[in-house]
Amino acid sequence: MTLRFATAVFLAIFLTFPVPGRCDDKCEASPSREQPQKIETIDGVSPGGIYRDGRIYISGQPNESAFAGLKDLGLTVVVNVRTPEEIDDRETIPFDEETVVRDLGMSYLVIPLGGDDFPYSPAAVQDLAEILADNDGPLLIHCGYGIRAVYLWLAYLVRYEDVPLDQAIARGEAMMLKAHPMERMLGQKTTVVFSDGGAGDGAVKEPSTVP
Repeated sequence: MTLRFATAVFLAIFLTFPVPGRCDDKCEASPSREQPQKIETIDGVSPGGIYRDGRIYISGQPNESAFAGLKDLGLTVVVNVRTPEEIDDRETIPFDEETVVRDLGMSYLVIPLGGDDFPYSPAAVQDLAEILADNDGPLLIHCGYGIRAVYLWLAYLVRYEDVPLDQAIARGEAMMLKAHPMERMLGQKTTVVFSDGGAGDGAVKEPSTVP
């Protein structure tokens, strides 16, 4: 059975149009040959938890103590993919993340994703590739729950590491992505493929909500 489901839509939005840039072989951040592993030693991360894939850590929103724990694991860079509105919401995040991260001696970078102002795009994947090229130490990518961070990492793997689409999605499912409801209802695995025509005139639309 072949089915282009929501996961492929997300990745298609990220990957449809090539983006020129300075990224070269140094962009590579080869994933571990093993499937991503959940990190159980750090508390204070939103319900999505935190996973490690090679030198890349993926998580939901950490609290202040979680950032300190991540620093102890050797992390050197934090990439926040939440939007400015989310980042500035002190009811949800009661601390200045950038200040906390920099005070711990880590670099802090933002690739905002979500909503009409910050759409999913190949440019975001290019931004991540350049960050990875410039920083060869352990790195965290996070959003609110972890889903946007996972999709960004998977799109990078497909675009820059030549990881096949189905294998990238399998890595996501080893983290926070769930099997598509159609698979669960039909009791049968599906295969994700790109449509032959790509996005054409840019008709691929972003899903309305993303955690």
